[in-house]
Amino acid sequence: MIIKAAVLRQSGLQRPYSTSEPLLIEKIELKPPKANEVLVKIKAVGLCHSDLVAITGERGKPMPIVLGHEAAGIVSELGENVEGFEIGDHVVPSYVASCGHCEMCSCGRPALCEPATLANAKALLKDGTTRLWKNNKPIHHHSGVAGFAEYSILPQEALVKIDKSIAFEHAALFGCGVVTGVGAVINTAEAKAGQFIGVVGLGGVGLSSVLASLALGAGKVVAVDLSKEKLEFARKLGVHHTVNAAESDMVEQVHKLTGGGVHIAIETAGSGRALQSAYDITRRGGTTVAAGMPGPEAKINLSHLKIAAEERCIRGSYMGSCVAKRDIPRYLNMFKKGILPVEKLMSRTISFDELNEAMDRLADAKTIREVLIP
Repeated sequence: MIIKAAVLRQSGLQRPYSTSEPLLIEKIELKPPKANEVLVKIKAVGLCHSDLVAITGERGKPMPIVLGHEAAGIVSELGENVEGFEIGDHVVPSYVASCGHCEMCSCGRPALCEPATLANAKALLKDGTTRLWKNNKPIHHHSGVAGFAEYSILPQEALVKIDKSIAFEHAALFGCGVVTGVGAVINTAEAKAGQFIGVVGLGGVGLSSVLASLALGAGKVVAVDLSKEKLEFARKLGVHHTVNAAESDMVEQVHKLTGGGVHIAIETAGSGRALQSAYDITRRGGTTVAAGMPGPEAKINLSHLKIAAEERCIRGSYMGSCVAKRDIPRYLNMFKKGILPVEKLMSRTISFDELNEAMDRLADAKTIREVLIP
């Protein structure tokens, strides 16, 4: 079938993207689903920092590629041997199509699925091929989803069935930003009520961590960011304290507000400086979680003595350490009950023609979560 999609053919183009137009709206061919695959009509897809770093080239991707990995849609066609789904089901894709059999899947860590990780690195589906073509030339799938399109082919393992009462523009956020930010707090950090939690970086992922911390009943939630507007937004969500990351005494401020630092610090900004700040505001015996995804060159300096003598814990968090088929429905249920009001994180909905301009806003940190409605 012929579909409309946003194709990235060259990274590193100059800003503004509204002028250089790295995302080209094209008509491309989508091959039909193979066995164990599903054709999904994309109804909404969020714009994420991981899409932006593919455009900037900070994290290189095979080209050309259809970006977009935070999506929601409707099952339109089933390949052979598909079980558990019917045409008309509403679904949210996981950008890690875990195999269920590798070492990581077998020990309960499907977000680190080895075959899925290899496929995503090559920007192909799990069988090592692509379903996207133009003029007999292949186009890659970003994170196995390729959501900036009217339709997508996904392995059945990647799909999570959701309640049809949930609006697509809200459901899409649970495909990446919410599951990552909430999971970093609940799964990776194993946060408990009453603990002091700091969140460094207030994009969609960081603000999802804020909402999770508040929902869990954190004793204090401290939000840290460079943007005054985002700090104000965090205050409206109900955080107890905000601190501007640009202030020279930021670490001292957090230590004073929390009597020695936070028990848990969640870094979601995707920069070495942000992770260093998160580590520095963590108290003795506390846990620092790295959930941001910078380029491969980002590094931080840590005191070996401090890690040992203060029993510090540093944990990585990919996709919120989530089990997608377990956690996405759980978090959606929290949303439906009003415990996790992620609708507050939506900045606006956009069309294909507005994608490049929206990427400018994302690069300038002038937005939280914009959602493409194909």
